[in-house]
Amino acid sequence: MQPDDILNRVREVATVRQVFGEPYEKGDMLVVPVARIWGGGGGGTGNDQSGGSEKGRQGQGGGLGIVSRPLGVYVIREGTVSWQPAVDVTRIVLQGQVVAIVALLVVRSLVRRRRAH
Repeated sequence: MQPDDILNRVREVATVRQVFGEPYEKGDMLVVPVARIWGGGGGGTGNDQSGGSEKGRQGQGGGLGIVSRPLGVYVIREGTVSWQPAVDVTRIVLQGQVVAIVALLVVRSLVRRRRAH
């Protein structure tokens, strides 16, 4: 895949529709989903015809990563706009696990210190 092909794919994927989903009506309200999108990419090339250990070395490369997370929705009802955030349960659970592990390590350190004295 050539670098131009990669850039064309990025243009196809990273659109405003990915951030603000298609609005839809539900009853008397209009709902506009919102997400956060970020990513990164890389590329490369190569060519070594200077008599290296392998004949006619060549190379190419490329990569792209895009991550999206739902943030919430805008709700428009009777001319009033309100924000309803999305709850990411996975993130909450992971952060809780990190806090629990840190707390256990601190308690273990305090117990060991107390035993040493």
